[in-house]
Parts: sequence; C-alpha cells; structure tokens
Amino acid sequence: MKQKLGIGLQLYTLRDEMLQDMASVLQQVAEMGYEGVEFAGYYGYRPEQLKSFLSELSLKAIGSHVNMERLQNHLEEEIEMNVAIGSQYVILPGLNQDQRHALPETIAFLLECSNRFASKGIAFGFHNHYVEFTEAYGAQPWFDAFFGSTSPDSMKSELDVCWVSHAGCDPLVYLEKYAGRIPLIHLKDIRKFADGTYQTMELGQGEMDLPAIIAAAEAAGTEWLIVEQDDCQGSALDSVKISMEWLNQNYKFTEVV
Repeated sequence: MKQKLGIGLQLYTLRDEMLQDMASVLQQVAEMGYEGVEFAGYYGYRPEQLKSFLSELSLKAIGSHVNMERLQNHLEEEIEMNVAIGSQYVILPGLNQDQRHALPETIAFLLECSNRFASKGIAFGFHNHYVEFTEAYGAQPWFDAFFGSTSPDSMKSELDVCWVSHAGCDPLVYLEKYAGRIPLIHLKDIRKFADGTYQTMELGQGEMDLPAIIAAAEAAGTEWLIVEQDDCQGSALDSVKISMEWLNQNYKFTEVV
C-alpha cells in the first residue's frame, strides 16, 4: 500500500476566528482530524509557546507562509519560529508585479533565503495564484520561467491546483511536469458562474476533479494535501469540517500497481 498523504489545513481559511481565539481554533482543527497545519501568521504566540501547544494537540507544523516583507526585514524571527515549531517548509505566498518582472533579482534574493532555511533543515518554496500562469516572462508562462531558473533542491512548489485551473491550465500537467518538486498542494474547490464571477467552495462542492488531482499528487511525490478555502459562504469552521468529511469519505489508501 502507498503511504497515505498527510491531511493539513492552511490556517488563513480561519483567519477571522484565529484573531479571536487561536487556541480554541487549533483545538477544533485537531478534533476534526487534521494532522497538520500551515500558518499564515502566529497571532502573538512566542516560538516555545506555540511549539508546546502544537505538541499538546498532536498537530504537526507543516510550515508557514512568509511574505516578502517578512523575508526582507524579519528573516531571523521567521527562522527562530519555524525551527522551534518543527516546520518542514517555509513558503512564499506570492509576489507583486514588480517582483515578478525583476525575475533575476527576485530569484537571487529567494535563493539566499532558501539557503538560510536549508541550513536549519527547512525546505523553501513558492505558492502560486493564477497570475503566474496567465502572465508571460519572455516566451514562457511566468511560473515556468521561475521554476526553470531554480533547482529542485533550492525551490519547491506548493501548487495551488485550483488557481492553476482557474488560469486555464491543467493542474495534472503541472503535477507531472514538476514531479518531485511539489511536496505540498493546496487543495480547494471552485464554482464558476455565467457572469464570470467565481466562489471558492468546500471540497466536493465545486467543479474541480479532486480524485484525479489527488491521484496525480501521489504519483508526483506530494507529501501533504493542504485544505484551503479563500472565502467561505458561512462559518469557516463549518467549511473546513465539511472538506475534512469529504476527504474521509473519498480519499483512501491506494495499492501500488
């Protein structure tokens, strides 16, 4: 049998709830059955305090989203926090247009960050939105120009399969193309409307072919399926519970063929 992928949650989904009572939210997340969490801020917790709390809940720290401002001005704090909580990954959640256009300079800076995290046993990666696939750099989509200029050891991908699809690309193609470099995927669903608007949805409630994506992620060497829902129609806690229930019903161990 193949090793079942870890099931995690990007805590950005619960950002409003986390502001109110982070401890209660993390406890509820653990009780839902999520094995790990990905941080998007630490809500005033100190490194050793957060490490202790995660241990009490038996939640793994998959990693953290760390933006460019934090990388540029607070790198030591981010290293200290992520070492303390046992993060496996630190992920840059996106770049602005100027940073994308200055690709050689941006890559040089990110490689410096990657080396600093690697010295502490933490892998560094990039999380996409849709613009990296609709915007060109030279003759390539920006995403391909970026990853083609970095090595598998220096830069990983946290592939947000929903945004790849929303850009008009096939996430299955990208999972195969960058197999071995995608330890994490953001798993979300989406529903598009006739007027061109869209809504991120709980897993199984939208249009994404999630079973095919999960199978492709397994084949690509992905380690964690990370649930994320950018915006929820009702309670965000209810939404992440619905998504976890869908995974429990639809994601099973698969046989090695």
